[in-house]
Amino acid sequence: MSKPLALLFAVIGTLLLAGISLFIALRQPWMILLFTVISLGFIGYGFVVKAKLRKRNNQNR
Repeated sequence: MSKPLALLFAVIGTLLLAGISLFIALRQPWMILLFTVISLGFIGYGFVVKAKLRKRNNQNR
């Protein structure tokens, strides 16, 4: 995975996790649940992208 793409995933993932903490402080359970699901999905998607890029790079060698 290229460094700019990895940085993008890291920054967005961090912002989503910070959003969870914000909604915990604001006591909004539905937003906590929503941001938790989105965060898990986004972080999982990052792992999928990384695996696909690694597989593509190994096939080209």
